[in-house]
Parts: sequence; C-alpha cells; structure tokens
Amino acid sequence: MEGINIEDFHKLDLRLAKVLSAEPVEGSEKLLKLRVSLGQEERTLVAGIAKHYRPEELLGKKILMLANLKPRKIFGIESQGMVLALSSGDRLSLLVPDRDIEEGSRAS
Repeated sequence: MEGINIEDFHKLDLRLAKVLSAEPVEGSEKLLKLRVSLGQEERTLVAGIAKHYRPEELLGKKILMLANLKPRKIFGIESQGMVLALSSGDRLSLLVPDRDIEEGSRAS
C-alpha cells in the first residue's frame, strides 16, 4: 500500500457524530438512513450497516464519520458523509469514543 503525506491526512475531516434517528432504507437490506448531529449542524447519512446494527441500538450512539466527503445520492437519499467502521470477515464494528466527548469534535 502506498503511503500518504501529512497534508493528505489533514484534508480528511473526521468528526464525532451523535445518532439522532435511524431507519431502514426502503428497498435495501443493507442500508440504514441516519440523522446525525455534529454539534452545530445536522446531517443525513446512508450507511451499509443494517446487517450488523438495528436502528434502535444506534440511537444516541456517538460514531466517527468522514464529514467532508462529497454528497452522493443512494437509493434516492442524499448522503452527506460516511460512517467509519472496522470490518473483519463478516463482522463489523463502528468506531466509537471510549470517553464522553462532544459531537462535532474532530479526530486528529
């Protein structure tokens, strides 16, 4: 794998988001529509995590997201960022903080 320089890393806006609502995306078995808070703003995300998480277990959870990804329509819903997770085989785990920290906080 080719490495990146620190300037490339600084282009990524990785932020903590609090899940306000979560629901299945109609017509998809894999996607959930999330409404998240970044502190001063709210966004909609479409995430391929439905086989690993039920909507109700995500409510109030703080998750890491890529906030400066260009918006993209997925199943007719504009996704305004990307949820970050770890995967190993058929297992998936969201990236969550180990201490309480404000939503909107930036990863560094």
